[in-house]
Amino acid sequence: MAKRDPLDRWRTRVLNRHAARRSARQRAATGFVSQPEPKTIGSFARGRQLLAGNIILAGHFVEAPGEDLWAIEAPDPAFDAARHGFGWLDDLAAVGDVTARARAQDWLWGWIERYGQGQGPGWTPDLTGRRLIRWICHALFLLRGRDAAQSAAFYRGLSAQTWFLSRRWMAAAPGLPRFEALTGLVYAGFSLEGKEAMADPAIVALARECNLQIDDEGGLPTRNPEELLEVFTLLTWAAGALAEAGRNTPRAHLDAIDRIAPTLRTLRHSDGALARFHGGGRGLEGRLDHALCTSAVRKRHADGLAMGYARLSSRRTSILIDAAPPPSGAASYNAHASTMAFELTSGRRPVIVNCGAGTAFGADWRRAGRATPSHSVLCLDGYSSARLSPPARGTGREALIEGPTAVPVEISDMADGLRFEGGHDGYVASHGLTHARILDLTIDGRGLAGEDMLLSMSEVEKRQFDKALDATRLAGIAYDVRFHLHPDVDAEIDLGGAAVSLALKSGEIWIFRHDGKNELKLEPSVYLETGRLKPRATKQIVLSGKAMGYATRIRWSLAKAQDTAVAVRDLAMDDLFAAD
Repeated sequence: MAKRDPLDRWRTRVLNRHAARRSARQRAATGFVSQPEPKTIGSFARGRQLLAGNIILAGHFVEAPGEDLWAIEAPDPAFDAARHGFGWLDDLAAVGDVTARARAQDWLWGWIERYGQGQGPGWTPDLTGRRLIRWICHALFLLRGRDAAQSAAFYRGLSAQTWFLSRRWMAAAPGLPRFEALTGLVYAGFSLEGKEAMADPAIVALARECNLQIDDEGGLPTRNPEELLEVFTLLTWAAGALAEAGRNTPRAHLDAIDRIAPTLRTLRHSDGALARFHGGGRGLEGRLDHALCTSAVRKRHADGLAMGYARLSSRRTSILIDAAPPPSGAASYNAHASTMAFELTSGRRPVIVNCGAGTAFGADWRRAGRATPSHSVLCLDGYSSARLSPPARGTGREALIEGPTAVPVEISDMADGLRFEGGHDGYVASHGLTHARILDLTIDGRGLAGEDMLLSMSEVEKRQFDKALDATRLAGIAYDVRFHLHPDVDAEIDLGGAAVSLALKSGEIWIFRHDGKNELKLEPSVYLETGRLKPRATKQIVLSGKAMGYATRIRWSLAKAQDTAVAVRDLAMDDLFAAD
């Protein structure tokens, strides 16, 4: 996607503002075509926090008991976007009692009073689409006990936002923002009486975006698993609205759903959560299963990569590997230098993870989370396998540049399990070294054997390696192979420094070992989790050494202790919300 210049962004803001003000003069809908039903899933725990006055949006915590949501000064634009998108309404609806309804009603009609005439930062196509869907989904919850004047204001607000979207959806950026805008317009058009005609162009546009944005394997250019889930959810909602209205869903729209569902199944760990790569998190609790169930697509992905990820799975163990070049251009604004990184989950318990996206914790954490050392992969000489560009003018966004371009991969069956073989050239230009990785998962899922190699294979690469080695005065090129652990994993150095024992909350014990040729350390790490107020402290296993020649090999293994049962009765409940 071509970069937008500052004049174009200014023009878009002006046109959005003009359309927003005109929207207030449009004729209001008189009611719903049929009774709306909630489609979004909220968190009961987060809802209770909101009722206690603990406002947690976009990684910011504001303690404001009894205070109007719209009177709070926004710490940054992300906080503003989160409150204007009305995702918090899902959480209050999840509580669902009289107090939660009163709070939701106060905040919604407060928005209408302050911003209903087209003012404020919430009048962008993507936020408007997101907001419309939630207003309609929770309409019965919101309208109960309201008088005729308040109901009329509610319908006027819905109509104004629907009209705004019909004029400005094309101003949303391609990708998730445009899918949000178009789905909101389709959903509102077929939910509100007399607004169906507004949805007709959006149906065609949504099908066109499916062809443009969803590739043949059901992936997005950003390679962000959580973003793919959000797009998939929106497409299933739009298809459901069309079906309920007795309208045919375009073939391109249905084909996109059909392609995405198997890919999401591949990107799901054994605990039901998504792999955390390229700016994506684990996904909202229950969202993935609900979306897959709603789609009614039962197919699984064909063998090979899904959106550039490889999957090894056996019994209760799942491994997901970033096995393709990182996104480029505008699609890389949230991308990570994570090629060849992996995550491992055992049953309901994540074991090896990536640190995750630090967006919710500020710019510094966001940049740190994108670097190679924040992933479970080899890092060479303190370098990332890809670099960040200088911040773009006007947006401050940083693209991923100079990343791997050649990423050969092979997945094969062995007599006793599955094998992944892959590599990337992200360090060839700087050090003349290719990073290759082999992962062997046993057929019973109880053991993983790994081998990382640094290789100079051509004469050009060997000369580059010699140059890099000379720069160290022949001391060797330092490398670290990192294995970030989930915060719930209790890790201790064992066997006199030859191993690390990993205790899971399920009672399982895993043992990490290595070939003894490298220094083994257990160092601090962080787990960047959306919904928390700050990063969670955790640990990482680090194997450190120095490359002295054209071929360096690092062998390691991760296996369940012999006395760990084949089947574990894992009934411990996780905390669904924490504010620390």
